[in-house]
Amino acid sequence: MTETVLDRITAYKLEEIAACKAAKPLEEVEEEARAAPAVRPFAEALLQASKTGYGLIAEIKKASPSKGLIRDPFDPPALAAAYAAGGATCLSVLTDAPSFQGQKSDLTDARAACSLPVLRKDFLYDPYQVIEARALGADCVLVIMAAVSDAQAAEIEAAAEAWGMDVLIEVHDADDLARAAKLSSRLVGINNRDLHTFETSLDVTRKLIRRVPPDRIVVSESGLSTPDDLSDLARYGARCFLIGESLMREADVAQATRDLLARPLTPGGM
Repeated sequence: MTETVLDRITAYKLEEIAACKAAKPLEEVEEEARAAPAVRPFAEALLQASKTGYGLIAEIKKASPSKGLIRDPFDPPALAAAYAAGGATCLSVLTDAPSFQGQKSDLTDARAACSLPVLRKDFLYDPYQVIEARALGADCVLVIMAAVSDAQAAEIEAAAEAWGMDVLIEVHDADDLARAAKLSSRLVGINNRDLHTFETSLDVTRKLIRRVPPDRIVVSESGLSTPDDLSDLARYGARCFLIGESLMREADVAQATRDLLARPLTPGGM
């Protein structure tokens, strides 16, 4: 089989986790996590925002494997403040360095610059990373079903719950979704990007959302850039969205965020 981008990321991530454990024992990370600022309600913020408008997870991302450098200069605190001013509900901060040029400090710095709940956007395989995320100030973590086994997903979810954090369970297809449904987290992210080709299609959300259990909050991710994209998917029942690249490329991030959220389809509207 041809090695995918996810395969390469998994390989270096497992090495990175081992190096982090060697450099900083779990007990030390737990101590830092206990000293971190109190958890901000991530899922609840999205739920409340979606009742009258859209719940927007605005992403702070410097680069990506498929597009290369996205924003330079890159100032996470300024971007966080701009997103908050523009009406974002939550933040997502990339902390992966090799593929996204992110840093762990980006999350801490961004969170300190606003009052929004923050997702640590990274590739998680081990509960150690969850506790590390809490130590950094994260309020939510990501589990990518395509990257982990059912046992790993459950272990990561349990660690997050133990630290009072929410979990965004990311799926790419019907098989991922069936596995995600066995978990208790109410946030289900439907990623419109194909992990093999890196092409995006909003049809992924349109098709999969019908299979999502009714007690879950759907977050459509990737390939979204206009108010029409959001209203299109809102007609299918998606009212929460994770958007990064299209906003990261704008000179005025706050205004771009306002413009994106300016015409929400009312719940139940057609």
